Amino acid sequence: MTDRTETFFAFAQEIANDSRALLLAAAEEAPRVNLKQDASFVTATDRAVEARLRERIHATFPDHGIMGEEYGSERLDAEFVWVLDPIDGTAAWVAGIPVYGTLISLARGGKPLLGVIDLPATGERFTGISGKGAWHNGKPVRCRKGTALSDAYMTSSNPRFIPEADRAPFARLDGAVQFTQYGGSCYSYACLARGRTDLAVDAGFDAYDLFAPTAIIEGAGGIVTDWQGGPLDLSWKGCVVAAGDAALHASAVRLLAA
Repeated sequence: MTDRTETFFAFAQEIANDSRALLLAAAEEAPRVNLKQDASFVTATDRAVEARLRERIHATFPDHGIMGEEYGSERLDAEFVWVLDPIDGTAAWVAGIPVYGTLISLARGGKPLLGVIDLPATGERFTGISGKGAWHNGKPVRCRKGTALSDAYMTSSNPRFIPEADRAPFARLDGAVQFTQYGGSCYSYACLARGRTDLAVDAGFDAYDLFAPTAIIEGAGGIVTDWQGGPLDLSWKGCVVAAGDAALHASAVRLLAA
């Protein structure tokens, strides 16, 4: 890890402390919910957390870009771009189901470099640097290897997110694995990184949903692509498949891309 990467990695965890404090304070009362144009939930806390993260980034790295779910993008042509989802799993947050979290990632050259999944309700934090390592509350984690497709434990956030055109490919894969668990939000991707599951497959996502999990999973030895096996970049939207190893990933892509 270079000195500069160490600085960025430490800063990402510092601002994750800020988001955690805001979320824990706001969790004392049921939030007021609004619907966005895509019918997803948003609360004042989503906006407050992202505003705080942006404030810290602007003050510390004014030449960096930012992409965020609530306040859009700026300087996406910068070498380094912070990618933020203030509350991944807002519906779970609203219901008090403790699988929601804050996603913080730094991209370099449009690709995930490092990521944080902070889970305030459970006191957990997953961190990772793509290709270098991943950690759960400071303890190294690795993806599970060598699982056959027929034995695989798969996760998917919500089948309602999957567009009609993508449901047949998803159904093929769902029928080929041993079991599919729904509804884990970002926690599902954290569980893949720590070797508790084998596949995570979703559709209807944006870069801010996946950059932090991607850096962590790649740090833990896994692989994350679109359903055709292509890499994710800042312009990516759509379908994602993450796997603990390349062989299982290839098996999943064959079914999803068929």
